[in-house]
Order: sequence, then C-alpha cells, then structure tokens
Amino acid sequence: MRSVVRLCLVCSRHRKDLFTSFRARTLFSNVGRGSRNQEGDGSDKLLNVSGMRKPYKGKQEVFDVGDLVAKEPFGQFTAWFEEAKNTDGIMEANAMAIATATKDGKPSVRMVLMKGIDKKGIVFYTNYGSRKAQELVENPNCSLMFYWEALMKSIRIEGRVERVSEAESTQYFHSRPRTSQMGAVVSQQSTLIKNREELDKRNQELLDKYEGNDIPIPKPDYWGGFRVVPNRFEFWQGQTNRLHDRIVFRKPEEGEKVDPNFTHTGEEGWVYERLMP
Repeated sequence: MRSVVRLCLVCSRHRKDLFTSFRARTLFSNVGRGSRNQEGDGSDKLLNVSGMRKPYKGKQEVFDVGDLVAKEPFGQFTAWFEEAKNTDGIMEANAMAIATATKDGKPSVRMVLMKGIDKKGIVFYTNYGSRKAQELVENPNCSLMFYWEALMKSIRIEGRVERVSEAESTQYFHSRPRTSQMGAVVSQQSTLIKNREELDKRNQELLDKYEGNDIPIPKPDYWGGFRVVPNRFEFWQGQTNRLHDRIVFRKPEEGEKVDPNFTHTGEEGWVYERLMP
C-alpha cells in the first residue's frame, strides 16, 4: 500500500513538473511576438507591409567613387538630376522633401519644388508665415531629399538657409502662371480656414479683379524664397541585397585631419567618402 502511495505522489510531482516546463516554454516562445490575447494574432494590424519589397540594382550596377562625374557635389547633382528629368515615370524631378525643426528640436517635413540651383545653393519659394518658414527662422538648419524611385537613386542635402533677395523673389513671382500668383495671395499658409468654400470665395474675388487683363498682381510681402546653402550631400543608390551605395561630399571641419584611406580630396573645398549602407 505504501508503495502505491509513493508511486502516486511521484506521478503527481512529475505531472506538475511537466506542466511547469510546458508553461515556461510557451511563455518564452511568445517573447517578442506578443501573446494572442494581449497583442492579437495580426488581424489588428492596419496594413500587412512586412513582405513588400522590390528588386533594386544588381552588383553589376554599383556606384562607387570611381563612377563620380565630378569631384564636387554640384556637378554630380546636375548629372543625376538630368537623368531623373529625362526618365519616364518621374513627373517632377525637382520635387524634394524639406525637413525643418523648431529651436527645441521638434521636427516636421513636407514636399516642395526646387526652383533654382547654382553653386550658392538650392532655392525654393514659400509663404514666410508658414510653419516651415517660421521654423527656419527659429532654426536655419535643414535637410533636403530628392528621391527618384524609377532610378533607385536619392540625394540628401544638409545645410543652412538664407532668404533670397526681394528682387529675386519678385522676378520669380511674376514668372509664374497668374493663377499661381493669385494662389500665393489668397493663401495664408498653415493658418486655419473654415471650409473649402471660403478659400474658393477668396480666390474668385481675385479672379474677378485680374482675370482677362494685364494688370500686374503685386507680390505679397509674406511670400518669397529661401536658399539652402549646403555643407553636405549624400548620393544613394539602392542595391537589391541591401548593400546600398552611399557616397558623401562634405565640407571638412576647420583644422580637421582626414584619413586618406577613407577620405578623398575633392574640388572647391569639398572632400568625399564612402559610407557603409
């Protein structure tokens, strides 16, 4: 009888140990995935995008320092931009994202159009009362990005902004279609408006005044251009295996000693380097 009792106790403890071991394995197997009850089984996701991927370029199309067409970034930018401008499927090669930040570092980003480029910098136009303009006044550091999906290429530019002259802004303003000039007058960009009808009403008032005649439309004082004066360019080309090509042009720091094994001396005060993807 005592042997039977001891056997039952052993079996009971064994079942308890098995249950504890199974529960531990189950809990640890869910770490990082979330349990079905707490995190859902995936059906609560808005979109299933984890499997979305497209082939980029292959190893026979790498972009390395030997493939640069210029030893300064503006020449290289021009070459890539011309390629983008002449590529089917790229509607606006001059479309770029501009990222700004407040003086305490709160970022924001939006798309604008490049409307000028020379060795002094890259120019775009906006309402000086807009959020981006106000942030650029607080913090003149910004970043631009051109992305041309059809080419699997992008260019990222960092620098500081300055206002273009009033004369330059006025000249560009009057080169725009008159409807675009009116749009700049109508919109107090980034401010609240009750509805679309109110916006259309304001626009119609200007159409009634200026449509069908040659009366010049005055440029508003609150509208004009900014020039981004670059200190860094990054040229990126995508690779299917994700070993992307990245070549950076930058202005070296004053007194900086560069390592010639990694840093190449360019032209016009620029150096260029290859970055890991």
